[in-house]
Amino acid sequence: MPRILVIDDEAPVRDLVVAYLAQEGYQVSTAADGPTGLAAAVARRPDLVVLDVMLPGMDGIELLARLRRRSDAYVILLTARSDETDKIVGLSVGADDYVTKPFSPRELVARVKAALRRLHAPPGAPDQEVLSFERLRVDVGGRRVWMDGEIVTLTEIEFDLLAVLARHPGIVLTRAQLIEQVWGHDFYGEERVVDVHLGHVRRKLGANHGIATVRGVGYRFEAGPI
Repeated sequence: MPRILVIDDEAPVRDLVVAYLAQEGYQVSTAADGPTGLAAAVARRPDLVVLDVMLPGMDGIELLARLRRRSDAYVILLTARSDETDKIVGLSVGADDYVTKPFSPRELVARVKAALRRLHAPPGAPDQEVLSFERLRVDVGGRRVWMDGEIVTLTEIEFDLLAVLARHPGIVLTRAQLIEQVWGHDFYGEERVVDVHLGHVRRKLGANHGIATVRGVGYRFEAGPI
């Protein structure tokens, strides 16, 4: 049974989210402040964390940064509708998605269900595909990446985005196409998550990443094959 941790200091919000998630059959635990939430996330190893930005003791951004050193749990950030900075910083630190307050509990549950379906999808046949380029090598089946012979550590989403682009060299893919390939057609978030995660990929691969931005459209992978 998927494990979900809800970290929010507002009891009415926390109780509402728990009620909706429990109704779907998920195993839900809670925390009401930053330090307790971080300890719970490390100890209980949830599959998914619903994390409020404004928390006593330690805010959600700092908690997320610390959590990412220990966990790859899917994180949905709860942010104030008016605070665009929290959304950008949260995604940059490692959030997978965000929901703005006030929010519909049904929308949040839909996002949770979509994320968990993807995380717990049964494995298919082993993928032996290896994509080789001048400086980059992507082992799709082994989910490993090398740049100039050095292994590069990517998160699950970062790897999937790079693999989709590398499978279509020279082809412009829109953000919507990348979201459908990586998050699935039932993704409820905003297209900006693509920009943030690909920003991480570019930084990790270095100056010769080969991922070009096509302004107003999407992205194109330009590294030439060996």
